[in-house]
Amino acid sequence: MARSFPYVLHVDLDEFLAAVEVLRRPELAGREVVVGGRGDPTERAVVSTASYAARERGVRSGMPLRVAARKAPDAVFLPVDGPHYLAVSAEVVAAVRGLGLVVEVLGWDEMFVGADTDDPEALADRIRAAVLDRTRLHCSVGIGDTRVRAKIATDLGKPRGRFRLTAQNWAEVMGGRPTTALWGVGSRVSARLAALGITTVSDLAAADEAVLVAELGPRMGAWYGSLGRGEGSAEVDDTPWVARSHSRETTYQENLTTPEQVAAAIRVLTDQALDDVAVEGRPVWRIGLKIRYAPFFTVNRSRKLPAETSDREDVHAAVQRLLADHLEEGREVRLLGVRAEMTMPEEDDGDDTERTPIRGRV
Repeated sequence: MARSFPYVLHVDLDEFLAAVEVLRRPELAGREVVVGGRGDPTERAVVSTASYAARERGVRSGMPLRVAARKAPDAVFLPVDGPHYLAVSAEVVAAVRGLGLVVEVLGWDEMFVGADTDDPEALADRIRAAVLDRTRLHCSVGIGDTRVRAKIATDLGKPRGRFRLTAQNWAEVMGGRPTTALWGVGSRVSARLAALGITTVSDLAAADEAVLVAELGPRMGAWYGSLGRGEGSAEVDDTPWVARSHSRETTYQENLTTPEQVAAAIRVLTDQALDDVAVEGRPVWRIGLKIRYAPFFTVNRSRKLPAETSDREDVHAAVQRLLADHLEEGREVRLLGVRAEMTMPEEDDGDDTERTPIRGRV
């Protein structure tokens, strides 16, 4: 159920995956640790998380492991261990919920917490202490009067700290920063804003909405304007998370060079995604396809199925048709991905005449 609070806290684990690995290997404390792929920097894979020591060498999430190895040649490279991280994440969430708080989980390493208190700093310290006591992991907490401000405040409090960012200090703290300092503004949007003469958060806050709408569209233009002012919802929704889709993708160590190779690889990925779907027990209504050609050009396509289905071969056939329609022959493929979107379950409120969808995210 979604509720609004006087304050929203954003809790973010510090260098989460790397920190979890250091707990398993205490001898790595203080070392440059990079987690990604199968832990082999000679393979095609990207950095999932780097320790702060590795970040000081320029290693960043999403960076190819080979580049990370050049920047930090003495780093320890480790494979991603999803099941273990998920189990540790559950312990973190349990520690915060154990304080009697409303928690909205965002992922392995972050969550929003509703704060109905006059002393949000004290609550932030309680959360940090509870997480450390239960998991031996450190976290940072952003305090805001909107979700946007809380999320941004977390980075200002890192590592192992807290920071309050509200309407009272928004302009002072954020006004002179580049627009990329905002949650949701990447390099492409920042470049489009710069072309309009908007380079700082204060510029964006004061921008004419009509100008933003003309450049970015009616919905996104207005949204980016409000983002520049730190405006937004103060709701925290603790409704159980339900997956909308399951995806599988693979970066191949050697490029796929024939349509037959690509079709066979897509079938493997589709089977893997459908294994996850089967656990959910819900039919598939839309499928998605991701193709990354060599050297680095990506195509994403999706298609609604004629009817919802739980038949694996129906989904396989639909994915193969989508592939046939969009695969460019003669181009080598370095990555493939398949997504299966499921129908959402409904939450029974006891009244057969009305049913409410359960919240979910991709």
